Amino acid sequence: MNTPYRRALSLGNLRAFEAVARRLSFSDAAEELFVTQSAISRQIKGLEDELGAPLFVRGTRHVEITPDGQALLRAVEPGLLKIDASVRQIRQTRSRRRVSVTTFASFGSLWLLPRIEAFQREHPDIDIRVSAHDAVADLDDPELDLALRYCSPAQAPAGSRRLFGELLTPVVSRSLAEQIRRGEAPPLVTAADLAQHTLAEEDDNRPSTEFLSWRHWLARHGEPGLQPRRWLYLNFTYQQVQAALAGQGVALARVALVFEALQRGELVEPFGPGGRIESPFTYWLIVAPASAARPEVKQFCDWVEAQSAATREAIGEIG
Repeated sequence: MNTPYRRALSLGNLRAFEAVARRLSFSDAAEELFVTQSAISRQIKGLEDELGAPLFVRGTRHVEITPDGQALLRAVEPGLLKIDASVRQIRQTRSRRRVSVTTFASFGSLWLLPRIEAFQREHPDIDIRVSAHDAVADLDDPELDLALRYCSPAQAPAGSRRLFGELLTPVVSRSLAEQIRRGEAPPLVTAADLAQHTLAEEDDNRPSTEFLSWRHWLARHGEPGLQPRRWLYLNFTYQQVQAALAGQGVALARVALVFEALQRGELVEPFGPGGRIESPFTYWLIVAPASAARPEVKQFCDWVEAQSAATREAIGEIG
């Protein structure tokens, strides 16, 4: 018996159809699926031939989905989501264990990555994936297990685990500190002395920047109108630290992220502990509910909290 209408449709053609229907663009769908636009066109044509009905109306500058296309999309979209979720679950259970972490770039560079090797020595069977960028990622994303974030207590989501607070302090390189000691560079004894130095400033418009700025620090130390020799504006905290390490000026550093460099003497606090000020912002650990029960996620979270306890002790935070 000939049953042509019971033949299974190509999954590749259905994926191409869903991408075009969602984006209403053959070129955008091709870019998303990493194929050529002509390949997408062939897949849609093949699907339309199999169904015996047009799925899109193609205009010169636009694409419209037909009623038959809308009916197919309602069936295909949830089906593909279920298939992708099942594939991810199978891969997680049958392949190496992995923990996916999202955090902001400076925290990843200065605090997390230098410590990752220690975790991997203790857990060689667990792979770590770090996604470091300053856009706040949604933990509803099934590819993410936990986030290491920086925000005020009022902004922290329910269930967040506090890691440590924040202290800010001026820092210079060991070489610049030696030049100052030998009289080869202007002194740094009082806040007013900063007028003879280059100040590395965070160039950002996030709410926390107010408390990370030199203007805030200078106002707290009685020099609200001070103008330095020059400003060096940088986007990220780790860039300011790199500038200080290179002897290019004085950076206002986050103590929790540089305390090891201070302990090694690579960075020096010219004003000592008296130059430190507090910020109302805090570092947090947030675990995706769907990942919380996985043993490898628990192990990584326990390790992060142990590392955070050491950081709290190092910066003198009590409680």
